[in-house]
Amino acid sequence: MGKPATAENTAGGARIDMIGVPFDGMGRASGQAGAPEALRAAGLRAVFAPDVILEPDLVLPGPVAQRAVGSGLLNERALLQMIDALHRRVRSSLAAGRFPFVYGADCSVLLAAVPALRDVAGRAGLVFVDGHEDATPMDLSTSGEAANMEIALLLGLTGERAPQPLRQRLPALTPDAIAMLGPRDHLFRQAANVPTVAGRVWLRSADEVSTDPAGYARLAVEHTAVHGSPWWLHIDLDVLARSEFAACGAAGEVMLAGGLTWQQLAELGVAALHAGGCAGWSLSIYNPDLDPDHGAGRSIVEFVARIAPSAAQQHPPLR
Repeated sequence: MGKPATAENTAGGARIDMIGVPFDGMGRASGQAGAPEALRAAGLRAVFAPDVILEPDLVLPGPVAQRAVGSGLLNERALLQMIDALHRRVRSSLAAGRFPFVYGADCSVLLAAVPALRDVAGRAGLVFVDGHEDATPMDLSTSGEAANMEIALLLGLTGERAPQPLRQRLPALTPDAIAMLGPRDHLFRQAANVPTVAGRVWLRSADEVSTDPAGYARLAVEHTAVHGSPWWLHIDLDVLARSEFAACGAAGEVMLAGGLTWQQLAELGVAALHAGGCAGWSLSIYNPDLDPDHGAGRSIVEFVARIAPSAAQQHPPLR
């Protein structure tokens, strides 16, 4: 395991806000909502100590595994409350010159984090590391999960049916301000008749990234930051190969073929952060229900420990 991001091994380390999000986009009673507590039990806080402010987890209503009338969003009430509460937390952290680390939940956290960065800095970039493109239009979604459509929403490619509290924050990204690393969901998209966004945004597939994770990470940051935008780093752990990490999704769900190794993902994360300009980081889609021996949780903490010193050296350009 890498060294914790302490005062002894960082240069002028930024204060890091750990923000746990106990939200499950599928509306399950536990699932990804259990990730913050499970990761703390596995030692996550110690990775950042003492340069960390451990914020209380968001307090959210109970999940409802139903799609809302009108928007079609799954677990809509909890989703909207999560987005509102997390937006306030991230915005406050950034405005204070701290580095928010958001952990738990799924990719829908970006519907709060990216608009918060945009609101504080005037413009936001996103380095998006994920096995899926997450750009399903709302009217093509068969599940209603916001985590399958957040990129399309952030870019303004969909959202006419979105509830007003969500729609008023969108769009929050321009196509030139996002770089995608790791998608390998072509079969998933074909089955759902969802076109790729590769022609609209900078994107490198998992196969490409695996050949040079650090090199592609640097290119992604260079692309995202070309207009001087501070950028957000998002890592969805389903970018990993199933042989490396299987505690995501739902029991029995068909997993994507291929993917990165933990080593490759660590090289990517360190290189991206070393390139500078990162304002915050989110890490999502761990389901402790699929990790009875807690091995996957320990692997996540070990991974974060490798990235944490680089995160602690960020100086959010918002002070």
